[in-house]
Amino acid sequence: MKRPFIFVLLLSFLIVIISVFNSFIFYDDDEGAISRAKNEQKDKNYESVDEKSPKINVYNADEDKTEEMDMEEYLYGVLSSEMPSTFDEEALKAQAISARTYVVYKIENNINSGHKNAAVCTNSAHCQAYTSYDDLLKKKGKEWIKSDYQKVKKAVDETKGQILTYNDKAILPLYFSTSSGKTENSKDVFSTQYPYLVSVDSPYEENSPKYITTYSIDKNKFIKSLKNIYPSIKLSIDQLENQVKILNRTEGGCVKTIQLGDVKLSGIDIRKILNLNSANFTIEYNNNNMEFIVKGYGHGVGMSQWGAQGMAKEGYKYYDILFHYFKGTDIKDTY
Repeated sequence: MKRPFIFVLLLSFLIVIISVFNSFIFYDDDEGAISRAKNEQKDKNYESVDEKSPKINVYNADEDKTEEMDMEEYLYGVLSSEMPSTFDEEALKAQAISARTYVVYKIENNINSGHKNAAVCTNSAHCQAYTSYDDLLKKKGKEWIKSDYQKVKKAVDETKGQILTYNDKAILPLYFSTSSGKTENSKDVFSTQYPYLVSVDSPYEENSPKYITTYSIDKNKFIKSLKNIYPSIKLSIDQLENQVKILNRTEGGCVKTIQLGDVKLSGIDIRKILNLNSANFTIEYNNNNMEFIVKGYGHGVGMSQWGAQGMAKEGYKYYDILFHYFKGTDIKDTY
């Protein structure tokens, strides 16, 4: 009777030994994976250079004159104008690097048309929005300067000299307000495909006040708006619902082609004609009106500012945000 008991005891002991041995064999891989995950969550420091910031020439479109500015001081005015100062610090840092990269991209590629040979201009329709310190003080007041402006400065200062690169060259860091939940491939909007400007998911857009907007227009006015540009277009109020059809969409969701009677246009064309917030829309008909339900705000290429804010609120760092929206890029400290 003792032998079976001893056998069972030895077998149990052997099983325990094997389990412990296996844990040693596989522990290293599991621990390594956990460690790598933790390392990925640790803050990264891209500050590797500490030199004086360069001076750049900025064409002031309002005053029709070119001014020499310190790059970082110029960025204070850009960041104050391009992104709400109420946004999270990491979103502001991502915007600061995008704005800085934009200037370097212009300089590296010798793109100075439209701003009298200056690196950039203050016309937001052509370059980046910019507001001087004095104008910010007048428009926003002393309390804003004491609080929000310091927050903006901090975002710029803590990313001093950092730019986004692809193959060690500054990228074209396009950005816009709000996506429809997915960004656009650059080729679908600007005809040129950049390897880092590809369609990506942008799931944190719902808090944007312009995530969904509705534009209503009288059917007759709609037809007149089109005929002003395309006089031969054949559309009738009675048949409009059958004559207007969205044929296909881009990967990011924008209208790629829309049939309007005997004419085919792009969603971008319709956006310009009707001054819609984006080219991502659906159409509903209500008696004598057409309603365009529009998702997002802006061209949709590159970094969504509200998407960046959403990522920051979820705990992502500025480099996580930038690497998400600009695929295959790196951050380089230039000064």
